[in-house]
Amino acid sequence: MRLLPSRFRRPATLGRRSAVTSMLLAFAVVVVLVTIFILTALDRITDYANRLDDGRSRETTSGAVQTFEEQLHATLNDYAAWDDAAQFVYADDQAWIVSNYGDMTANSDLFDVAIVMDMNRDVLMAYQDGAPVSWAPRDYFDSSLWTLFDKASSAGAESVPEAAAFVQTQKGVAAIGVALIRQKSGQLDQPVSNRRFLIFARHLDEAKVHKLSETYVIDGLRFANASDAVANMVEIRNIHGKALQRLVWHSRKPGDMGYAQVRPLVYCALAMVGLFFLLLFVSGSNTLNRLTADEAAARYLAMSDRLSGLLNRAGFFAALDALVLQSHRNNEDVALLYLDLDGFKEVNDAYGHGTGDKLIRGVAAGLKTLVGDTAILARVGGDEFAIALASTDIGRVVDTLSDRILGFFDEPFVIGERVATIGTCIGVAISPRGKVTGEELVRRSDMAMYHAKETGRGRTEYYRPEMDAEREERNMLEVDLRIAIERREVNVVYQPVVDARTWRIIGVEALARWHRAGYGPVSPDVFIPIAESTGLIDQLGLFVLHRACETLTLWPELKLAVNISPGQFRDPAFAVHVASVFRKTGADPSRITLEMTEGYFIQSPERARAALAKLKQLGVNIALDDFGAGFSSVGYLRQFGFDRMKIDKSLVHALEEGGRAVDLLQATVALARSLEIPVTAEGVETEAQALQLRLTGCDELQGYLFGRPMSSQEIDIIYRGNRLPGGMSGAA
Repeated sequence: MRLLPSRFRRPATLGRRSAVTSMLLAFAVVVVLVTIFILTALDRITDYANRLDDGRSRETTSGAVQTFEEQLHATLNDYAAWDDAAQFVYADDQAWIVSNYGDMTANSDLFDVAIVMDMNRDVLMAYQDGAPVSWAPRDYFDSSLWTLFDKASSAGAESVPEAAAFVQTQKGVAAIGVALIRQKSGQLDQPVSNRRFLIFARHLDEAKVHKLSETYVIDGLRFANASDAVANMVEIRNIHGKALQRLVWHSRKPGDMGYAQVRPLVYCALAMVGLFFLLLFVSGSNTLNRLTADEAAARYLAMSDRLSGLLNRAGFFAALDALVLQSHRNNEDVALLYLDLDGFKEVNDAYGHGTGDKLIRGVAAGLKTLVGDTAILARVGGDEFAIALASTDIGRVVDTLSDRILGFFDEPFVIGERVATIGTCIGVAISPRGKVTGEELVRRSDMAMYHAKETGRGRTEYYRPEMDAEREERNMLEVDLRIAIERREVNVVYQPVVDARTWRIIGVEALARWHRAGYGPVSPDVFIPIAESTGLIDQLGLFVLHRACETLTLWPELKLAVNISPGQFRDPAFAVHVASVFRKTGADPSRITLEMTEGYFIQSPERARAALAKLKQLGVNIALDDFGAGFSSVGYLRQFGFDRMKIDKSLVHALEEGGRAVDLLQATVALARSLEIPVTAEGVETEAQALQLRLTGCDELQGYLFGRPMSSQEIDIIYRGNRLPGGMSGAA
């Protein structure tokens, strides 16, 4: 493979090192390794001691929480399995019950809530902190109370009719127990319908946590804040496994304290090593005077990419200029192939930069094998590669090489235990007889590469002069779109969504429309991809959402749907931006549905799941758009928990074919209904389609039959006048 011109290459011979220099260098390496081993050993000992102490603290904290619950359980057993209780409670002696249960909740460290309840869960007495309560148990405690109640009330003859666990209350977290009131022997001569149950609760508040900290010698034991991100913690969970609270503490880090004791000795040892190296440098400096070779090596490294081992951008330009000059003299054509990897960013984001680096090295190794020794190969960007070659039959050579490269990327890359699938687009520019400069070749091949990405990935595109005009027009479109977004000149229109039974409007979908000044309307199919590729989609999408949420206040009974692009969804702060829009506009998130296609879920399922969770915390609904037009995985429907499915218009239009198209639609809707996901059908253009979709089970319809996208004023007329959209007379 051709590399740098000779003026950039490393000299063949750097000179021999003297025997003394070699010996000193070897000795220095040994000392360095020994020092590294010692420091590593100290670091590992420190880390092990810290982790061991944290583990002990974790076990102690878990034991303290368990003891807290067991103490409540033991107290409950004493008060429930009591002969006097079995006598007076079943005699409905309220004075005895209040005196022995209710009054005992005052200033008690054993329990602060006492409730007596019958088999029908009716409250016979309820006290908290020595006074009757004003709340109902089903409102004060979470649902796990009734699980404990059922467990205690359904205990068999061989089981103890008691159950205890932690629950969430209006006051905080509490240990709670439910027990059947019975004789101490366990006997009870009451029918099942007349049974009484005693419920004790003991809240675990900050004061009790502090007491646990002192009792069990756990430094700084406290409840974790929502913003705390700590590795050392103990979760308090209810009987259903739901986390109620987290207890955290201060790590004492005994390893660090021990290391601090020996640090002076370590510093002294390092100082001695430093002094030794100083002497080593002085004694060996007389033999290391061959600076010319070092300078040449530095120049070589400056022209090389350390990750891939290929030429870097600077080295490639130098080698390309030399190749163009040589081809001009030899009457050969020069071709430049510019490659950009498709899907590399997703691999990097999903698996980390380490995996991304390994993928780059794997691609570089494969391209080296394909290119051979007769061409220049370089990594000129993060995921961009360039290949330059010269030949008298350049067309055939380029076509053959391009096909081999595309075939190479058809196979997945195995990186350790991971498998990554990426593609590439190739832009090609030709310099006949070396008459086009290297810089211009790069510009043309780069333009051809981007044209290949826009017109269909995984292909090769040759530069054509008309691409310059197309690029200029695209750049002007981008500039005008940016200005239009900044000046709020993009319009938002609304397409009606109707109830499938009545055909009356129940919601709208917000859509962006752009009337380019001096040119007229621009199709969304044109300006949306430009916004996606240039990063303007974030501003555009939030603007549409903000404007639509403002307008929604005019229609209190309507729902709103807004499309979300993958570009917006990749933004880690997207949920924060959406929450800000809701806060500023006062919009109710439960009336708003964000619609997104399945592409991003397939590429990055883990990141998509995390992003969806953040959005659902806001209370907004999530719809899977265009179902039936792409991958349409049942697994993704179940995995991500969508609130609505939108059937792609291609399935609706296919209804006119009858037969299998109808069966396919019915199967799709049945699938959604089995997952309890409501269905919207879009692209409805005829009454026959609407009737068929209603019979199939779709609950919402959208399409030109009910109205094209229209202004908010037109929607307002339909809404205020309680009219059917599209000028229809009524539901069939």
